[in-house]
Amino acid sequence: MRILAFAEQRDGKLKKVAFEVAHAAVQLAGQIGAEAVGLVIGNGVEKDASELGGFGIGKVYAAEGERLSLYSTTAYAKVVSDAAESLSADIVLFPASAMGKDLAPRVAGRLKAGLAADCIALKGEGGSIVATRPVYAGKGLIDLKINSPRKVFTLRPNVFSPGGANGTAATVERLNLSLQDSDFLSKVIGVTFTKAGRPDLTEANIIVSGGRGLGGPDNFKMIEDLADVLGAAVGASRAAVDAGWRPHEDQVGQTGKTVSPSLYVAVAISGAIQHLAGMSSSKFIVAINKDKDAPIFQVADYGIVGDAFEVIPELSAQMKKALGKD
Repeated sequence: MRILAFAEQRDGKLKKVAFEVAHAAVQLAGQIGAEAVGLVIGNGVEKDASELGGFGIGKVYAAEGERLSLYSTTAYAKVVSDAAESLSADIVLFPASAMGKDLAPRVAGRLKAGLAADCIALKGEGGSIVATRPVYAGKGLIDLKINSPRKVFTLRPNVFSPGGANGTAATVERLNLSLQDSDFLSKVIGVTFTKAGRPDLTEANIIVSGGRGLGGPDNFKMIEDLADVLGAAVGASRAAVDAGWRPHEDQVGQTGKTVSPSLYVAVAISGAIQHLAGMSSSKFIVAINKDKDAPIFQVADYGIVGDAFEVIPELSAQMKKALGKD
């Protein structure tokens, strides 16, 4: 039995979630007596594909091609499903990233496989795989088993921490591809990148988020300042995004991004269930709100009842001192 770990990349560089999926595949393989192998798709990806060996993957298959340099949902789905077929991989793991969420259902459909999405735990049990995932907007967790012969899972980012690499390089083998024009049902005519400088929201270890209680877009400057001190990503509630204060890619919640950082700082966010669904799996939650009865305090590990306009500047100043960034 083989487990195929899809390793997501950008511009030939493996994403953090690639190592998380590889680590999860190796752990699961050890529990069920299977072999974990990696799969990376793109152009010029063979060189860095060997990095998966540092997380226990012995062999990585690389699907190379100039037309694969930019993501194509139909072409990538064909490559993954064909690889699973040719490698006799009955289990396929993806990250629950934007790409993984788009790709996994298509691959599951091609393989006639059951799909468990946004898993926060995988466990081998009596020859079966038990997956744990949130339900009811994060209010509960369920354990489930997929009964189909082939199985597809997506794994929530920042949950399956791989730890540090051990320095081992995986063997990389190029896959023979058979792609036609009909496999590329859409054509990418341009790519626009947002300004870099802060971590990707779904992969960030620390996130500072602001809500409607900030009163306006200009006041997100102090959120950005604190985030820069902490080396954090900036998030926002749906109310702040709907008001046009922040772009949609910053939205955390049920209709935005699901995040699981080590530290989540919620500033002037009341804590509606839709927002909690996107961040309640954070390891530590700090809530700052002037309303002592705000629902966010029910999930917070630490809470400050106070005016964000007084608390955040002082917190930024104290963190600069503590981190030696004065």
